[in-house]
Amino acid sequence: MNQRRIMMNSTQVSYFTLTAYFDTGSLKYLFFIVVMSLYISIICSNVLLIMIICMNRSLHEPMYLFLCSMFVNQLYGSTAMFPFLLLQILSDIHTVSVPFCFLQIFCLYSSAIVELVNLAVMSYDRYLSICYPLQYNTRMTFKKVAILIAVTWFHAFLVVIGTTYLSSSLQLCGNIIDYVYCVNYSVVKLACSDTTVNNIYGLFATSFSVFVPLILILYTYIKILKVCFSASKQTRQKAVSTCTPHLASLINFSFGCLFDTLHTRFDMSSIPSVLRIFLSMYLVIIQPLLNPIMYGLQMSKIRNTCKKLLCYTKLTTHTSSM
Repeated sequence: MNQRRIMMNSTQVSYFTLTAYFDTGSLKYLFFIVVMSLYISIICSNVLLIMIICMNRSLHEPMYLFLCSMFVNQLYGSTAMFPFLLLQILSDIHTVSVPFCFLQIFCLYSSAIVELVNLAVMSYDRYLSICYPLQYNTRMTFKKVAILIAVTWFHAFLVVIGTTYLSSSLQLCGNIIDYVYCVNYSVVKLACSDTTVNNIYGLFATSFSVFVPLILILYTYIKILKVCFSASKQTRQKAVSTCTPHLASLINFSFGCLFDTLHTRFDMSSIPSVLRIFLSMYLVIIQPLLNPIMYGLQMSKIRNTCKKLLCYTKLTTHTSSM
């Protein structure tokens, strides 16, 4: 029997069992409402800012177009997680088909890479705006913005296609994933076959998709700090107002990645189950909630447009009631 299980390959495994879920009894309806509320909040806040940027011509600037790409990505990543999570909360059997599991891995990992690369592109945009204000419009043209956004998404899809393909080709010894959703590292750990190619590709993908953007972000902020120390008060205020939400988003993203790495690589059984699950999902919950709030409050153009929209809505409502 054990020999048969060891010889089980990926084509014979039709589903994975997610063992991180636990019996919550009637509380599952409360968890369902909380998760549903979070998902609706994410959709509403990100869609609102996407619409504001797209419909307001004064916001058709590089910085806001990169923000629009970020908000679209947050909808993409959240949709790969929350509907699945809602179904699992109400279900008594926590299983997921192999094709859907790899689809979820593809969507979540590509979304994470898009987020980081987009943050790197935004730091480069801030670098040009603050360090080269007179040359900014000639250096950051609409064509260049379109190319940067396209490369951000294409690069992420290309890298994760390779990861997903290599993982789906492995021979598996079992189908138990100790997580609330599909994680590539957990699938690779189930492999009976040699994972050397996966490990080498993983190192290459991590170096190219993580360390290169981080080096670019570090370089641009060193340059921005140098300029700020010798620049006028107005330039420093501009740097603070535009870089603060970006830095907050970057720090939050780093915390999310740290929590995810700790959860997948180390034994976290001593931590309460609810906290462990929350930390593992920190990135897909907090990041898409924090970014619209941070950018909506900090960026004056977005904030003023939101105020105008709110005033217009109130005026329309008041007029119609009369």
